[in-house]
Amino acid sequence: MATRYAFAPALKELRFLFCQTGETSTPLRSFLQKSYPVMKRHNPNTPILMREALGIEPRVFARYELGKEVSLPLSGLSKREIEEKVAVLAKGNA
Repeated sequence: MATRYAFAPALKELRFLFCQTGETSTPLRSFLQKSYPVMKRHNPNTPILMREALGIEPRVFARYELGKEVSLPLSGLSKREIEEKVAVLAKGNA
């Protein structure tokens, strides 16, 4: 998992949007509790933001160089599927 979160140099920011209490955000919250320390340790200079808002659907946003931004919905995905999607975004393959 460690090398899975070595971000591509083109990735400038990773942002997670989720609900603090919503059931659809539970897998994302679980993923972040486990994976955030690993991601941050391997990418200390890349901002990894977590934004909580009541009643919203979980999403991940990746901002790359030249202002390109990609957003993926994470509703209905398992923790493993979320991990795979984030890994793809982190490598810049979205």
